Amino acid sequence: MLVDSHCHLDKLDYEQLHTGIDDVLAKAKARGVEYFLSVGVTLKSFPAMMEMIEPHENVFASCGVHPLDIEAGFDFEQLKTFAQHERVVAIGETGLDYHYQPELAEQQQEIFRQHVRLAVELNKPLIIHTRMAREDTMQILREEGAEKCGGVLHCFTESLEMAKEAIELGFYVSISGIVTFNKASELKHVVSNLPLDRLLVETDSPYLAPIPYRGKQNQPAYVREVAEYIALLKGVSAEEVEKVTTDNFFTLFSLAKR
Repeated sequence: MLVDSHCHLDKLDYEQLHTGIDDVLAKAKARGVEYFLSVGVTLKSFPAMMEMIEPHENVFASCGVHPLDIEAGFDFEQLKTFAQHERVVAIGETGLDYHYQPELAEQQQEIFRQHVRLAVELNKPLIIHTRMAREDTMQILREEGAEKCGGVLHCFTESLEMAKEAIELGFYVSISGIVTFNKASELKHVVSNLPLDRLLVETDSPYLAPIPYRGKQNQPAYVREVAEYIALLKGVSAEEVEKVTTDNFFTLFSLAKR
């Protein structure tokens, strides 16, 4: 059994690729993917995402404002209200992205801090996006006491040193389809050197489809390719990666398997 620990189910192609969320989940289940975390990126889109996943008890949710979406609006009290929904198991996606919007670094940092404070207050783990902001990301997590709630660095593409720092802080590291890309040599090295009991697997669908689907829209069913590639890198069975990463997911988010 596998878990797609990070997907955007409300952003998939329901016009040409899938007939609806039931179709997406059925395709995933056919490949052994049975649980999903649908990640929110704006407050405006959150209610519709929740309405979509509500009938499906094997789909959990997170609530947050992505650092590249802060201009779409951020209201702390609204975030706090949404985050207290019983199906919301994490705060995020939040973090820092200096690759695309370095000019908004200070605003990103302040909103990131507010997410961390809320996660600590509600005792819900964080889902962190970080790109070209290694030092600031870790500094804010430490300064705001993120070790109290824990979390995950999602779609990880940073250094081994940063991954180890995050693990020391009680965080997990989530690996996406990028690890299968030919040019992802640094990430392959990172995965090879991290303990399996601190790893999660994800698709980040509809983005970043793994080989052999690269160039197509990603979907939760493809998390199997990620898990199997990690098994090759670490010299263990795919079954072991499935079991350990699934257990890691349920441990991090304090969930019972249903």
